[in-house]
Amino acid sequence: MTATLMIGPYSETDRDAMIEALDPVVVSGPGDVAGLDDATRAGIRAVAFKGHSAFGADEMDLLPNLALIANYGVGYDAIDVTAASARGIKVTNTPDVLNDDVADLAVALLLMTGREMEHASAWARSGEWQAKGEYPLNRKVSGGKAGIVGLGRIGREIADRLAAFKMDIHYFARSEKDTPGWTYHSDPVSLAEAVDYLVVALVGGKDTEKFVSNKVIEALGPRGIVVNISRGTTVDEAALLDALEAGKIAGAGLDVFLNEPNIDPRFYALDNVVIQPHQGSGTHETRAEMAALQRNNVLAFLQDQPLLTPVN
Repeated sequence: MTATLMIGPYSETDRDAMIEALDPVVVSGPGDVAGLDDATRAGIRAVAFKGHSAFGADEMDLLPNLALIANYGVGYDAIDVTAASARGIKVTNTPDVLNDDVADLAVALLLMTGREMEHASAWARSGEWQAKGEYPLNRKVSGGKAGIVGLGRIGREIADRLAAFKMDIHYFARSEKDTPGWTYHSDPVSLAEAVDYLVVALVGGKDTEKFVSNKVIEALGPRGIVVNISRGTTVDEAALLDALEAGKIAGAGLDVFLNEPNIDPRFYALDNVVIQPHQGSGTHETRAEMAALQRNNVLAFLQDQPLLTPVN
């Protein structure tokens, strides 16, 4: 009997690779665990998990011999790690392999917002370039002041990229980091007051809900741009929408939202927002590496080897 349960909306390629490597029981979401028979649930020692639906204590208790939850993705806020630790269940994630793609997208969102690239493309495609001439002037992005909210693995990659754009780098983190002279802020409001662009690279979860608050957004000011590639929960979304609609900040480049994919329709009415469908790590190469790292964590566990990327 298989020892692995595969949960989530995997691609056909990733699903096939997991089946070949581990011969798992496959279900579409955490709510399907209860529908498995008692013997199957008792045989599960490892879960390969993907998705944003909650995997909490109730689901864990349905699997009495569960000892590992291997998450697909660097963010694991859907998994109740506290409940897992209390039950002696290890959790892993897939860090590092997606850093470049997410950081690349963060920079692209900033450039697209500041240089109005979506609107300029539409200007050319619609025939207005031919009929009306050159697109109206927009905004220089290089040489500005960038603030990184969360200087972890991904935040550091973003900062390195923006430094190459001749930007003055400021950052918030729980403690001061070893940097090449970047400016540390212990308070996100102070950070927002000091910069032109605010890039959110926090981990998700209860501790960071609405961390970029109304006060932070107000401190950024009317020339400010918010870029969020972390989780929709990390920003006070209502306050952000109010500020964008009122012109209290200049714009936003967003890859993440509350209630994805059913995001607040107010975003669609705004021409100062660049919207992406939570695709920060969405390249063939990176998704293949994420899936491989998840599988290898499960294999390491089943072979009594050290886990590659433990969370708890």
